[in-house]
Amino acid sequence: MKETTGIINLLKPPGMTSHDCISFLRRTTGIKRIGHTGTLDPMAVGVLPVCIGTATRIIDYLDGGDKAYRCEMILGVETDTQDIWGTVLSDYRGIAIDEQSLIKAMERLTGEILQTPPAYSAVKVDGRRAYDYARKGEAVAIEPRPALIRSMELIRYDREANRVLFDVVCGRGTYVRTLCFDIGRQLGCGAAMSFLIRTASGPFRLDEAVTPEELLQGWQQRLFPVDFPLGHLGKITIPEARVEWYTNGGYLRTNEVQIIKTPDEARTGDSLKKSRGEIDGYTVYSEDAFLGTSRYDEEKELFFADKVLCK
Repeated sequence: MKETTGIINLLKPPGMTSHDCISFLRRTTGIKRIGHTGTLDPMAVGVLPVCIGTATRIIDYLDGGDKAYRCEMILGVETDTQDIWGTVLSDYRGIAIDEQSLIKAMERLTGEILQTPPAYSAVKVDGRRAYDYARKGEAVAIEPRPALIRSMELIRYDREANRVLFDVVCGRGTYVRTLCFDIGRQLGCGAAMSFLIRTASGPFRLDEAVTPEELLQGWQQRLFPVDFPLGHLGKITIPEARVEWYTNGGYLRTNEVQIIKTPDEARTGDSLKKSRGEIDGYTVYSEDAFLGTSRYDEEKELFFADKVLCK
């Protein structure tokens, strides 16, 4: 019997960890091989793509994609977790910040930046998670790392309540609560994230996401095809005579494939700039059937089978 496979665009509710979502889907589907792309903090909500069955093989290609968020932060307060659920370290909410200064601070943090992950994060330091140190009150140095902030847009600023609502599109590994913290530091007043919803992850959008309750009514009808989120990859087609060779892990010469598009051609506009960790590759088709992915070796001029999904 062929294994059920595909991707569910889950609307993660607040209070559930990303691991809780996987456990829920394992119970609901009866399938053990399940994995998500792009962890969401427990209090955050929104789009969490979940790969079912053999679709888990393509997670490496999805995890580096862009994410979009709508975030609210409160100016004038800092906490140890960089959000309002942590312990308050400073409170200057009486401070007045003008909108133009806020916009300029956001502009300075747009583009390629260095970001220091928060103490309460899953980043590993000397083999241990940063939050392990933080929970035990142990100080540890966390090295800053590159982050790509493609855009930030101010939606609303309630100056009286010190509440800021904004949209952000960013690359892999960006901590939005740290972005709030850094904006607060730029303004000299501090800031803490108070709400976060992921509105997109790659091609998966919030308006198409389904709740856990909806999945209980029929999850099979909610599956996206495995190749749906791979539009950022190049694309090749191969003749039927080479399908068995490819599916057994064989390489393909350039004269044996038809290149429909290259990875550069698959990216348009601002997305031409790769996010940190984003992987190049090609989707492989025979006629209209999706077979898997391949990596191209420029030196050897060969396409090597990477993730075979048709077996």
